Amino acid sequence: MVMSEQAAVPLDLHPDRLFPADPTVRSLARELHAGVAGLPIVSPHGHTDPAWFALDEAFPDPTALLVTPDHYLTRMLHSQGVPLEDLGVGRLDGGPVADARSAWRTFAAHYGLFRGTPSGIWLDHTFAEVFGFDERLGPSTADSYFDRISEALASEEFRPRSLLDRFDIELLATTESPLDDLAHHDRLIADGWGDRVITTFRPDPVVDPEFGGFAANVARLGELTDCDTTRWDGYLEALRRRRADFRARGATATDHGHPSAVTADLDERTCQRLLDGALAGTLDSGAAEQFRGQLLVEMAAMSLDDGMVLQLHPGSRRNHSPRILDRFGRDKGADIPGRTDYVEALRPLLDRFGLEPDLRIILFTLDESTYARELAPLAGFYPSLTLGPPWWFFDSVEGMWRYRRAVSETAGFANTAGFNDDTRAFLSIPARHDVARRVDCAYLATLVAEHRLTLDDAAELAEDCAVGLARRAYSL
Repeated sequence: MVMSEQAAVPLDLHPDRLFPADPTVRSLARELHAGVAGLPIVSPHGHTDPAWFALDEAFPDPTALLVTPDHYLTRMLHSQGVPLEDLGVGRLDGGPVADARSAWRTFAAHYGLFRGTPSGIWLDHTFAEVFGFDERLGPSTADSYFDRISEALASEEFRPRSLLDRFDIELLATTESPLDDLAHHDRLIADGWGDRVITTFRPDPVVDPEFGGFAANVARLGELTDCDTTRWDGYLEALRRRRADFRARGATATDHGHPSAVTADLDERTCQRLLDGALAGTLDSGAAEQFRGQLLVEMAAMSLDDGMVLQLHPGSRRNHSPRILDRFGRDKGADIPGRTDYVEALRPLLDRFGLEPDLRIILFTLDESTYARELAPLAGFYPSLTLGPPWWFFDSVEGMWRYRRAVSETAGFANTAGFNDDTRAFLSIPARHDVARRVDCAYLATLVAEHRLTLDDAAELAEDCAVGLARRAYSL
């Protein structure tokens, strides 16, 4: 669907947006939100580029900042027949793609596709609050938007570090591979920003036998750590040393994007056999799953030693379209949620470490059916488990409501990790946290109106949901 040429539509953010229609509950939600709206942003998990903050250079243009890297946007447009090349998404073969202004015009022409979606809410908030627009993006305003945003991005006020201050971001965590040299984080530390922008250890390239280039990645890991990564003990030592490197750059968490939540607790001989097969590329899918599962248990053991939180993000069937993967690479919107088991899958890990009060495992899901049946009961018993917020496809208004209703009675609020935005889209961070705070306040207001919670308790919980739970969950 392409928006027709028309007069500009006002861009108006209603002060009561996302609050319940019932006037009593809306008034309570408004009061609760007023108490947390001005709190700083704690963003303990995300995928923004550390180079932005280390180099503190001007962002290149509106398309490169707001459209091309945001797979929430590109997947919607792709679903409606817009070629990714027309949005400026780079091809692996170096083939031609649209220039920044043309791509922006294409985006603006299809902006109506985002009506009623989380992306539409985030974008309108960004355009109104960050850039001061009072007319909605569309075909008639595409060029004025592009020019005004470009002018803003050229100013000192829109440099990445200035925006960190403007957005009142207390802490922002990026995510890097064990093969990253972490030079950008070294620069941040040297410039005095190391306590504001920290890294996260994401070992998928060296713990997933089905990750492209796995054997070469493991060999590189050995070179970086001076370890023999063909031997199981040397491989684990290499991972420990890289974790220590990340810890020295402020990392408080590891992150694992496994296809499932399967864990394993195998003997060393079996582990060596699996490593041999992984490096030779001979493991079948079941053995590869065992290998990943063993590494989750090993990572939990290392977390007990170094104090890092273990985040598990299973259930995404990544790169579902091989044609898109071959043409454009990973993370282009072709990932699909899948059914995920936690109760039996996590048993080997929980049998060994589940009762450890000093271990923190944050569980995420793309399978909402597991909220009440599996995740809330697990977190409501095991001291090592905490529930992450609604993630990816469900970091939406309705997704957050479903989450709170499904888990709160069984797990309580204390066994949840607050909110993290998990985004590559830097300018959307304030919008995403605003949505989460509004939904949480609306949910809490409902409990107050139904006399299931006092207003004082709701106010304390609103602050916890906004900042307190995340600070505690990530040991900040």
